[in-house]
Amino acid sequence: MAIMKCWKSSYVFFGTGILLALLFYFFAPASLDEQERRAVGVGILMVVWWVSEALPMPVVALLPLVAFPLLGINKTEAVAASYANPAIYLFFGGFMLGLAIEKWNLHKRIALNIIHTTGTSGNKIVLGFILATGFLSMWLSNTATTMMMYPIAMSVISVMEHQNHNGNSKNFALTLMLAIAYASNFGGIATIIGTPPNVAYAGYYLERYGQELDFFKWFLLCAPITALLLAALYWVMVKGLFPNHILASPGAAAYVAAEKQALGKPGKSEKRVLVVFALTALLWIFRSLINDIQSVVKLDDTIIAILAAITLFIVPSEKKGHALLDWQDTSKMAWGILLLFGGGIALADGLENTGLIQKTGNWLASFGHNTTLLLLLVIVFSLFIGEFMSNIAQVIVFAPLVSAMADSLHLNPVLLGIPMTLAASCAGMMPMATPPNAIVFASGHIKFKDMVLTGFVLNLIAIALIMIFSWLVLPLIWI
Repeated sequence: MAIMKCWKSSYVFFGTGILLALLFYFFAPASLDEQERRAVGVGILMVVWWVSEALPMPVVALLPLVAFPLLGINKTEAVAASYANPAIYLFFGGFMLGLAIEKWNLHKRIALNIIHTTGTSGNKIVLGFILATGFLSMWLSNTATTMMMYPIAMSVISVMEHQNHNGNSKNFALTLMLAIAYASNFGGIATIIGTPPNVAYAGYYLERYGQELDFFKWFLLCAPITALLLAALYWVMVKGLFPNHILASPGAAAYVAAEKQALGKPGKSEKRVLVVFALTALLWIFRSLINDIQSVVKLDDTIIAILAAITLFIVPSEKKGHALLDWQDTSKMAWGILLLFGGGIALADGLENTGLIQKTGNWLASFGHNTTLLLLLVIVFSLFIGEFMSNIAQVIVFAPLVSAMADSLHLNPVLLGIPMTLAASCAGMMPMATPPNAIVFASGHIKFKDMVLTGFVLNLIAIALIMIFSWLVLPLIWI
């Protein structure tokens, strides 16, 4: 019965998307020409299907490849080129690195060592998970990080429920689950590859302006925001909203010690993955410096990511006849995300080719006489719309809009684009806001009202931090 209801619901949203697209086409403002109405109609259809998940998101992302050539919006060759954007290969390389880290349990060792270092009281365990999750999410996708940390957290909660009889175990379970989701989201904004919206915006920026967003500059701006958001996450939950009052637990300490012992000493494969991971991170961070001091080779973030991926298939593992990654390992990779990026870039290109993006940007820019207010409105709008819309789809749709606004006002486009992108990853009130939110909400330890309350408080903090850094620090870094 539940399956039948879900099936019917999907077809209702499927039809709703088509209906809304047609309504817009026939009743659009007279100022829009034929091409603009067609392009926006396709965009509305894709957004409705993305938001409602009437079809799988990667399937919806393929729509421009059919609709744009048929409607004369863009040629097949031009649309297909969007699905081979360099940003897609950047994320591909990051996925491969994440697969290797997970395959050889490097992620688990990092997490357990941080928890072992912070201690086993309720607050310290939560802090340990925040630090471990936030760090991992800087380099892996926020969804993958949450999936990795989720079973460890569930095991710790189980131990605490059976071994610990002091304090509030329910608050502990609630904060630990929320900590994983929010730390994944916040950690992900620190690097370009940390969360899909970052990669989506970087891909759009490269496509529109012909320049890459500098990895080190992004980190320089966003790492402090991440650190402050992680600190705020800890204080809001364990000191403010949901104190657990759980003292150090011998049972939890024993669990962490047992898991560390079960892992044993790092094997050759794990060490080799760590070396590849560290070298890749260093190349990303110091790419500009390397390019400046020599002219033989010119590195970019995509080249580094693909180089890391290829290396993982070359470096031998401790298992005879096998490398650190085998091709069958890629069956676990989220290939659909790559299609999603391609579809989003194709949609943005289609809207831009009609001139609609520029026209809309010019109109919005007429309200931009106060750039401080405009920046604040972009951040607030992006964050709260992200509660109800996929943050990837959101960035895909709004990146052209804020870029056109910036161009009309003669501003550096990153001054609006980066704040919009960061805000899209910070939505925390709704389970559907981000994949990490949905994953932990399914644990059964979180009540809807608790997520809304915690998310709302953190949203306000995120708005303030992103606004401050974007207004005061961003112009100094991106001159």
